[in-house]
Amino acid sequence: MKRALVCGAGGFIGGHLVKKLRGAGYWVRGVDIKSHEWSPHAADEFKHLDLRIEENCRQALTVEGGPFDEVYQLAADMGGMGFIHSAETEIMHNSALINIYMTDLAAKMGVPRYFFSSSVCVYRDMKHGEPEMSEDQAIPAHPDNEYGWEKLYSERVAMAYERRYGMQVRIARFQNCYGPEGTWQGGREKAPAAMCRKIAQIEDGGTIEVWGDGSAVRSYTYVSDMVDGIYLLMHSDLHGAANIGCPQYVSVDELANAVAKVAGKTIKIKHVSGPVGVQSRNFSNDRIASLGWQAKVFLEEGIKQTYPWIEKQAKARLVNGK
Repeated sequence: MKRALVCGAGGFIGGHLVKKLRGAGYWVRGVDIKSHEWSPHAADEFKHLDLRIEENCRQALTVEGGPFDEVYQLAADMGGMGFIHSAETEIMHNSALINIYMTDLAAKMGVPRYFFSSSVCVYRDMKHGEPEMSEDQAIPAHPDNEYGWEKLYSERVAMAYERRYGMQVRIARFQNCYGPEGTWQGGREKAPAAMCRKIAQIEDGGTIEVWGDGSAVRSYTYVSDMVDGIYLLMHSDLHGAANIGCPQYVSVDELANAVAKVAGKTIKIKHVSGPVGVQSRNFSNDRIASLGWQAKVFLEEGIKQTYPWIEKQAKARLVNGK
């Protein structure tokens, strides 16, 4: 039985990845500073550890008969656009510490395969309709935010340790990911979850607020497609970063209307001032597609699976007064 360590297992994608690996027959240890809110017992073993501390990273990586066959490093201080713009120093400090310690110790402790979760935030601001950028075109670098700069630096750290120690490193640049069991309130939620929550909380014909003018364009990847891509990439021979994202691009207003359609509501949109981020990021999925990966769940179907779950949480919160 292969053994895997998932760092960030208390988070959205990490929690789904734990289930994917266990379904594939792995023994899985999950590690995070917090338990997974909705699936706290998904891993075979779970350790509450603050991975900003070097000794905690060593503890996470230490297993009887070690090392782990595979380490998936998804732990990060992150959230939606509001958090990314308001917590620049926390992101740079906390996530860099996690990645420096985890990469260093994993390589020195003999981990054979190491996955690092990066982000398409490493790419520059683009105009909608610009030619797609390949992974190599992230450099010369000009990320729009500090989250992207930290991810780019941590990619370089991982690749340097691969060269020095021979640890097989796989790097995925995630696009916006959504689905059930994700953060849906509190300021760290991504746009699809925020839209689902806002629309769940209004009556038919009500008004929701949207940051900016609603024209910013994004691609949203359903979580099952994301974890399939992670698993496929980890077991491939594909070196260097690979984008994982759905090829369907929609504006923020189109996202809101897609959620309203699934909810069966008519909505009004009020555009307000707030952090929007880039106008668009157009990136190529050719590298991950070369492994046979393709997005299976497009936006409307993904929202059909996500909205009822968030609506249920929002109603329960209203009943409980929280």
